[in-house]
Amino acid sequence: MKGTIQNRDAFLDKIAASLGRQRKHNMEKPHYRFNPQAKTYSDWDENQLIEMFRNHCRNIHTDYYSCKREQCSDILKKVISQFGGGPIIVGNDGRFGEYGCGHLLAEELPSEGETVYTWNPELKDENIERAERSNIGITFSEITLAESGTVVLFSSPDIGRSISLLPTTYIAIVPKSSIVPRMTQAAQMIRKSISEGKTVASCVNFITGPSNSADIEMNLVVGVHGPVRAAYIVVEDC
Repeated sequence: MKGTIQNRDAFLDKIAASLGRQRKHNMEKPHYRFNPQAKTYSDWDENQLIEMFRNHCRNIHTDYYSCKREQCSDILKKVISQFGGGPIIVGNDGRFGEYGCGHLLAEELPSEGETVYTWNPELKDENIERAERSNIGITFSEITLAESGTVVLFSSPDIGRSISLLPTTYIAIVPKSSIVPRMTQAAQMIRKSISEGKTVASCVNFITGPSNSADIEMNLVVGVHGPVRAAYIVVEDC
């Protein structure tokens, strides 16, 4: 369902009047003769894209792991331990069960004394407080960009954006099938969903490794406004 833009026509009419012309309607999308953004890496196969993604993880200071689906729970437990354990916060996401991690998060880790929070929309702001207290946030990547080592996250009532932004460390489970060459393909996929009338997340986050900034004298500082460490677990899902 599309949202409503308040006072759009009056706003655009005022801009057109300020420019001394009538407002144009029914604008046609321009046709570009060349589209290099769509051709870049288009001839790369899956293994080449994964290798590019893995290599770029080193550039963005992100730990990289790969495994088969049945190994996902063991690898996830290993990474959680390396990051210092909980508290942990995850989304209410059925894919944890599909990838064999449901028992780990719901029973095994709590039995070992780890606190595992599951995002609950009924708790409202308490979710954010839990995310702030958590050492680790874990989500799935919806679309993954090989060129830049970027995971694309869709927020929803059951998967709040704070899960990947507020904890000290962040883990992304990356389905192998989600890996595409670059942002061009991600934009095309989102646009296609909109054209088909599908519900698209109100917040789409593109996250490239841990938080960092080099704005001040070109000195890299990690953890300025988000997780200080990150890990990607690529899982063979097809």
